[in-house]
Amino acid sequence: MLDFTSDIADDAPSSRTTTSAPVGDGALLDAYSNAVIDVTDRVGPAVVRVETGPKVPNGRERGGLGSGIVISPDGLVLTNSHVVGTSKEIRLRDVEGHVGEAQVLGVDPDTDLALLRANGVRHLPYAALGNSKTLRRGQLVIAIGNPLGFESTVTAGVVSALGRSIRSVSGRTIEDVIQTDAALNPGNSGGPLVSSNAEVIGINTAIINGAQGICFAVASNTAQFVLSEIIRHGYVRRAYIGVAGQTAPVPRRHAVLAGVENKMGALLMQIEPDGPAAKAGLLPGDVVIRLDGVEINGVDDLIRVLDRDRIGRRLAMDVLRLGRLRAIDIDPIERKPGR
Repeated sequence: MLDFTSDIADDAPSSRTTTSAPVGDGALLDAYSNAVIDVTDRVGPAVVRVETGPKVPNGRERGGLGSGIVISPDGLVLTNSHVVGTSKEIRLRDVEGHVGEAQVLGVDPDTDLALLRANGVRHLPYAALGNSKTLRRGQLVIAIGNPLGFESTVTAGVVSALGRSIRSVSGRTIEDVIQTDAALNPGNSGGPLVSSNAEVIGINTAIINGAQGICFAVASNTAQFVLSEIIRHGYVRRAYIGVAGQTAPVPRRHAVLAGVENKMGALLMQIEPDGPAAKAGLLPGDVVIRLDGVEINGVDDLIRVLDRDRIGRRLAMDVLRLGRLRAIDIDPIERKPGR
């Protein structure tokens, strides 16, 4: 067998000269460090420490501690609902140590978000909300906050996963959650998760105790929706039908008899007197399998469908009652805060 390796190498010297030298680890690390430093310099001044409770601690009321991000120069601040809680006294401390009072404009426990306004201040450093839909797994992200009281702490990581769902303090699921391995600790709650473009793409909200590198942030697009609803109405509007229920399996024989594909549904346990469900004729024991053309495979699906766009509209609902399919029309009303 002929070997032309040496001949090819001699006849094509240009192939050697056009090959670029590999980039060293030092250059890559410098680029990474510069990206984190740039984001920290641009967004860091807009991160505040959120303190709740009385200025002078007492035995009757305990204070809390978290983080927040200023999103407008006139003092609008996003943080977590669980950071604010029911506290009437809220203070914001910036990176320079200045402390000011703040008022709660609105809270949404269903997404664990709260909107504050800093009192008597203007032209604050602020950060812009980005589009979380453009994120990709593996993308660099930076978390800034005050974990365990350590001011202005910066950690970096990547987007580990997108589209996660976690349970909020109200018991409802928060959709479209960002999972990251950027280290978060108590006190990071409410602080920003930031892209390399210095845009806030998430609000840090939860960790899993005992796990390492599994942290969660509410997506910025969710935060933008909650922000607009609170500014416009003081709370987030959602539809309400007046039921309590749980996710339950649909017996196979019932599904076959009714001609449906659902393996799970929303089993109604309680019906509020004089509520939309009671007026529509729903009964405890009914299993909701479809609402407004959307398949319902559990309570979370039912809650998700009852959004602001379905307030005041007559909706078609399919339920299984004693194994038989029934069609019911229902008129959701606006859910009041606190329900």
